Amino acid sequence: MKNILFKVIFQLILVLVSVPLWSQQTPFAVTSKPISKYNYHDAFAPFFYSKDGTSTRSASGQPGFAYWQNKADYKLSARLNETSNEIVGTSIITYTNNSPDKMSFLWMYLDQNLFKEGSRGNALIPIEGSRNGAQGQIFDGGHKIKSVKILTTSKGVTTEKEAKYTINDTRMQVFLPQELKSKGGMVTIKIDFSFISPNEGSDRMGILETQNGKIFTVAQWYPRMCVYDDLRGWNTLPYLGASEFYLEYGDFDVSISVPSNHFVVCSGELVNPSEVYSAIQQKRFSQASQSDTTTMILTADEVLAAANAKVKSNKTWHFKIKNARDVSWASSAAFIIDAARINLPSGKKSMAISAYPPESAGNDAWGRSTEYTKTSIEHYSKKWMEYPYPAATNVAGIVGGMEYPGIVFCDWKSKGADLWGVTDHEFGHIWFPMIVGSNERLFAWMDEGFNTFINTLSSADFNKGEYKEEVADLHKYSEIYTNINLEPMMSSPDNMKEANIGTLGYSKPSAGLVMLREHILGPERFDLAFRTYVERWAYKHPAPDDFFRTIENVSGEDLSWFWKGWFVNNWRLDQGINSIKYVNNNPKSGVYITIENFEKMAMPVVLDIKTKSGKVSRVKLPVEIWQRNVDWTFKHDSTEEIDSITLDPDHVFPDSNESNNIWILATGIIEKDVVLDDYLGTFSNSNNPIKIVFTKITGVIHVEISDYPKFKVKPISKDTFESKEAGVKFEFDENKNKFNMILEDGQKIPFTREK
Repeated sequence: MKNILFKVIFQLILVLVSVPLWSQQTPFAVTSKPISKYNYHDAFAPFFYSKDGTSTRSASGQPGFAYWQNKADYKLSARLNETSNEIVGTSIITYTNNSPDKMSFLWMYLDQNLFKEGSRGNALIPIEGSRNGAQGQIFDGGHKIKSVKILTTSKGVTTEKEAKYTINDTRMQVFLPQELKSKGGMVTIKIDFSFISPNEGSDRMGILETQNGKIFTVAQWYPRMCVYDDLRGWNTLPYLGASEFYLEYGDFDVSISVPSNHFVVCSGELVNPSEVYSAIQQKRFSQASQSDTTTMILTADEVLAAANAKVKSNKTWHFKIKNARDVSWASSAAFIIDAARINLPSGKKSMAISAYPPESAGNDAWGRSTEYTKTSIEHYSKKWMEYPYPAATNVAGIVGGMEYPGIVFCDWKSKGADLWGVTDHEFGHIWFPMIVGSNERLFAWMDEGFNTFINTLSSADFNKGEYKEEVADLHKYSEIYTNINLEPMMSSPDNMKEANIGTLGYSKPSAGLVMLREHILGPERFDLAFRTYVERWAYKHPAPDDFFRTIENVSGEDLSWFWKGWFVNNWRLDQGINSIKYVNNNPKSGVYITIENFEKMAMPVVLDIKTKSGKVSRVKLPVEIWQRNVDWTFKHDSTEEIDSITLDPDHVFPDSNESNNIWILATGIIEKDVVLDDYLGTFSNSNNPIKIVFTKITGVIHVEISDYPKFKVKPISKDTFESKEAGVKFEFDENKNKFNMILEDGQKIPFTREK
């Protein structure tokens, strides 16, 4: 509206006045600089969320009033053949359909089929090899399904009926004889299966040969229910090796039959200790449950005796775990076992347990595993949410590092800082994704990235900083995190180069959360928001928007610019210092500093300003300066010459171009300030009663035309000012007593200073 009014009055003036011909003034010298790629509309445009909140997922980021999820309870039995590496099992699944949809079929995962000849995952392994798959082992891999039956119970009598099923790669579709009702319908399915364990199963399970026998670390071992949710219905993306898992919650009852000289550790609580441990070993467990220091349960000498014992029978180990999304276990005659008490914030107790071969023993190695486990669990329980399981078990084996509810597998060769790091990381996964059950197959950053982030805090806290890592220099990491050849972080691991998974799934999202916590929201606001996310989505299935919305709603900040730049897009950051200009060309009056955003990403600005006397002042500017600007000029109240200015002095943002981050007196651009006082006053035209008044407010010329709103002008060349808003320029003569008002069509209207 203002532009229209101005143009109308200027056209009226034009009718009444003549136009003199004044010579054009010499423009300011222009220094060449890079052309900015920054577009503030891209960074700050509204409608970041593509859909509104629903009855199942609130716009505030919490589960909606009608949120639902299905449940899968498992009664599992397994028998291990140590010689053939075969596991034979039976799974009885009770599936509860809490969705509003009826179901005529169910989908399950048969993850062992990844290792079957001709699997999709095997076809994707490059000739140079991969972490995924069976590492070139040739064997009869894959799940062998012997039968699938529907169980029904009537008047205490259970009947079994064969069910039709089809298997496609790592998925099995089971057809129900009658539709499963919505909102609480239940069906029980019995599956008899077997498989041969790979020696190395995508670095998530396998078999380690030791001096005293094999260590079996067993995972992805039973048919597991796919998730049916409100976002995609059935989630049936195949297991290809890179992307991990998305599973329903339920209760597990597990019986594992192994050679009698084996010892078994498993997710959950051992419910028959008297049948599998000696009286002295049970006593040691009791002592460990009262001890904050590591207590030996099974010694190296006992391992040697067990390994040499003749095995004529099996033992069955019985475990239970509630409200979990998976169960895994390990078995060996070679296990040293030790334990200690875990103290939880509520006053409840849990047990930290370690199982490892004598080759891994020693206080510089697995002898500290239980200490690491206990400390890690206690830290996360206090910081985010209490640990939910009766035990936390660390197993040394063939696996480099892999997490499951209540149990993790770590490299038997790890020592010192490496063992702390892998132990802490894998147990951090109890919170992501074991408690907060995100879809790992699609969004690795929601578990690996979040976990890597919380690891930075626990490592700083452990044993007075024994393994505290140095703060990352994000200038150095910028080329890694924002390399133009990287896929977006939101990509599935199956949709990114294997070499990029460590960056996009782990370190880049972690670095983003560190920035958000330490330099954008602050620890207090961030921790509350992050903790709220954990509490809201504990034992549920959040999607990315649920996380983004929760952090925004709890912190009270619109962070769409941050999510766009760091998570959704692979944008780069390049903030630079263009020039300085002393107020009225006098260093004692302060200085104007001009900065610019040259790349697509927006971030807050931090500058250290050092004066000639050596005084350093830190200036922080909010990200909103980029909300409608490509460059920004601000005044700093210095009283002497500027010696240097450093942008992002602590390297906390991923600036990809350090060459424009430092301004120094010897080489930096110092612009001449236009002394505005000479241009101030009242000007008129002899042919028209309208007057134009030039005033100065906080270092900016404001122009007022009679009966019309003021507007600002800025110098664009020597003695020439412009208002793009009003569509007009003012071109003064050398004495500053006259000017031509230049309209958009180039016509000029003369004005003279009133005496």
